[in-house]
Amino acid sequence: QVQLVESGGGLVQPGGSLRLSCAASGSIFSINVMGWYRQTPGKSRELVASISSLFTRRNTNYADSVKGRFTVSRDNAKGTVYLQMNSLKPEDTAVYYCNLQQSGQSAWGQGTQVTVSS
Repeated sequence: QVQLVESGGGLVQPGGSLRLSCAASGSIFSINVMGWYRQTPGKSRELVASISSLFTRRNTNYADSVKGRFTVSRDNAKGTVYLQMNSLKPEDTAVYYCNLQQSGQSAWGQGTQVTVSS
């Protein structure tokens, strides 16, 4: 079983930055994909960014709406994935969820609120 704990959410002004962290523990396989999703009331959860544990040139994936502003990274030794969010916009306001996928399994964190407002 995998446990995911997010941190780093909060309130930030438009144009500001935040860094989210997600620490994974439990039975984690060497090959997995960790990512960040977000959800607003009345809408489906959407992928923000993901990153594979494999060190390849194309191991990251971003939603078009965050390309050039958000950066996903990971520290495999620590079992942690990060989301650096820059140039934040009000439309980035959402609950952000960490996700880990491995061998047909999918685990979710509890979510962290990000609010972008002046």
